Amino acid sequence: MTDAESTPAEKPLAPGLYLVATPIGNLEDITLRALRVLRSVDRIACEDTRQTAKLLGHFGIRTPTVSYHMHNESSRAAELVEALKAGGRIAVVSDAGMPGIADPGASIAAEAIAAGIAVFPIPGANAALSALIASGLNAERFTFHGFLPSQEGPRRSTLEALRAITTDEPSTHIFYETPHRVIAALADVVAIFGPQQRLVLAREITKLHEEFVRGEAADVLAQLSARPSLRGEMVLLLELSAQTASTATQPTLAEEVATLMRTEGLPEMDALKRVAKSRGIGKSEAYREWQRTKR
Repeated sequence: MTDAESTPAEKPLAPGLYLVATPIGNLEDITLRALRVLRSVDRIACEDTRQTAKLLGHFGIRTPTVSYHMHNESSRAAELVEALKAGGRIAVVSDAGMPGIADPGASIAAEAIAAGIAVFPIPGANAALSALIASGLNAERFTFHGFLPSQEGPRRSTLEALRAITTDEPSTHIFYETPHRVIAALADVVAIFGPQQRLVLAREITKLHEEFVRGEAADVLAQLSARPSLRGEMVLLLELSAQTASTATQPTLAEEVATLMRTEGLPEMDALKRVAKSRGIGKSEAYREWQRTKR
């Protein structure tokens, strides 16, 4: 083992910024190195100090903490960088997973680097990659997009932009999603990529009720829509290919209405209004097209 690989307990922790991965569910997924760093730094910048306190308490770590979240990221980053310039050792953690991946962390890392401060990644659990390697989808070519937009229009635009991408090899596109939006997101996938689009929904990764729902988009949508409730953090993975882009055509208005009625239990006219709004057309125009295409 070389000096660079050795991490003896008595070796002092070097000054700098430490981006520390924390468990995404199962506490056993914390690394020995992460625990050593969290014990050794001068303070820990947390997305939520209350959430991090549970982790630190479990492992008997008493390092002081300070909040560092999306609402104070700019001002707090400046303060922390000044402490780092003075030779401080600061760890940054999110509530779960890797700092900077759909969570605070990237901003302070960039500022530290610009100030000539050493930045150390402390690897560990990540929901997107954990879902990918167990999905059965292509893991050689993939893109992480963070959360899908919460509103229907921007969400559809995001998915339609993916449909326009052509590649020689299959690639997997990874999104984070929430329980209260996942049904609408899946309905948009069906509408834009077609009912046979291959996808995986990973839920509660590493936790007691971990689940992978794999299959065609329409089947996954129907399965989840039939449940009385949905809980837990979710990762949505779509495998796209050149064939997907060339063959995926937008369904007719009547087909979209039928999908909403079947999967969300909407009355016919309510489903028609939803589709009209998503397509940016008036109700009268939508009704006329619906009459033509449902025959």
